[in-house]
Amino acid sequence: MMSRKKNTDSEQSKVYLIGSGIASLAAAVYLEKDTGVPGENIYVLEQDDIAGGACDGAGDPEKGFVVRGGRMHEKHYECYWDLLSNIPSLEDPNISVRDESFEFNERFVSHAQARLLKEGKKLDVSSFGLSLKDQTDLLKLTFVSESSLGNKRIEDWFSAEFFTTNFWYIWTSMFAFQKWSSVAEMRRYMKRFIHLVDGLHQLGGVMRTKYNQYHSIILPTQRYLEAKGIHFDMHTQVVDIDFDLSADEKRATVLQIIDRNGKEDEIVLGKNDYVFMTNGSITESTDNGAWNKSPTLKDKASSGAWMLWERVAKKDKAFGNPGVFSDNIDLQKWYSFTATLKDDTFHDYMENFSGNVDGTGGLVTMTDSNWLMSIVIARQPHFPNQPKDVKIFWGYGLYPDREGNFVKKKMSECTGEEILEELWYHLKIQELMQPVVEAGKVINCIPVAMPFIDSLFMPRTLGDRPEVIPEGAANFAFLGQFAEVEDDCVFTVEYSVRTAQMAVFGHFEADRGVNPIYDSIHNPLVLIKAAKAISR
Repeated sequence: MMSRKKNTDSEQSKVYLIGSGIASLAAAVYLEKDTGVPGENIYVLEQDDIAGGACDGAGDPEKGFVVRGGRMHEKHYECYWDLLSNIPSLEDPNISVRDESFEFNERFVSHAQARLLKEGKKLDVSSFGLSLKDQTDLLKLTFVSESSLGNKRIEDWFSAEFFTTNFWYIWTSMFAFQKWSSVAEMRRYMKRFIHLVDGLHQLGGVMRTKYNQYHSIILPTQRYLEAKGIHFDMHTQVVDIDFDLSADEKRATVLQIIDRNGKEDEIVLGKNDYVFMTNGSITESTDNGAWNKSPTLKDKASSGAWMLWERVAKKDKAFGNPGVFSDNIDLQKWYSFTATLKDDTFHDYMENFSGNVDGTGGLVTMTDSNWLMSIVIARQPHFPNQPKDVKIFWGYGLYPDREGNFVKKKMSECTGEEILEELWYHLKIQELMQPVVEAGKVINCIPVAMPFIDSLFMPRTLGDRPEVIPEGAANFAFLGQFAEVEDDCVFTVEYSVRTAQMAVFGHFEADRGVNPIYDSIHNPLVLIKAAKAISR
């Protein structure tokens, strides 16, 4: 690996961050706080009108709320909690988001008592139901080298029976892995989170934020950055990047943009300027449906993030292979939905049925659902502007192209109303909920089509994701879920923040470095507990 000269004159640098997801926001925090880059020299370039990327949450009690997905956390997210220890919480500037979150999770501990259902009844998940062969294959996967797996799928590694076990239903619904997902990514998850395997059947060790991820994480971070002088240039789309590529050095020279007025323009990078690019996106091209309307599945042509990465990748093989992750929408998509009710009936039923107070149960998965439907009831309120008499819950289906068990339509073709009808059927509460619906107390159920949500799990090989700082890169880096971080797990906020630390501390002098990955795989006691859990 070629040695990299770090910037020691950061006060003269301008840094442009493409995208406003948590990776870019984290990079902005570390640039201003730890490297001496002035806040007014940091620019966040965002094509949309709101920051946050995949960490979202929006709506109101009249039209309904919507979250596209939820980001689970755990206490050993070393980079993530390091970042949030610097950010004042949304409602109390005297407490950090980190401390607020830890305090919240001390009061509302995940202990799911209705993790898997069948025919509306709780299944016994005290055993993972793995055969001796399945146990052996699972443990073997943890210890083989990643390079030996290549681009194999999960279904290439395990027997057909493995996919009917409690373990698989818990695993696939919790992490959104599919049979055809990368087995190398599953291996990383087993190694990275092996300390959670013992409590996996009850979501033990899973942490959440006080509110949805936008109001708990993104908005406080954006306010912190704006107070430091960081620029947020919204409705600004970067459509291409020019590079000067030589044998000794790769340098970004010009950002081709479309400004907020729809005009083509360019940003010429000076000799001390940098660009950090979030390449790819799991929530690009999403579309919201409504109570009486199904969402539209869009394609890659509507995605600024994917099209930008494709243009950049054509210029150098070190910049990755976006098509590996984005060219199979039918294997990557799933649909989520958020229901808003001005009524307690459903939430009261689920509390009594599950034995979990809201915010302590987590995912409830219906194993006999053709869509493999799961729901989550977060601690209420899930939004700061959510009245006490309004309740929300979130759900998703991993197999949206299958016909429903009750509603004889694909999930992808269903309205919000039809999705709830299917849910009531699986929970066996049609008669309970019919008066609620007829009284107009279901404010909305908003389904969301996400064509790229599972793209980061597609089978891949080394080099398909670019290095955070490719060899020879003088003034640029890749951020987010589609940059390569050895040993860490995509589909986590921790991964995104780690790429930010790697980019910032890789290019700029600082008195600190990247937080180490929590090394549970080399703890003998953790391994013994995991092995016992797998065999029970």
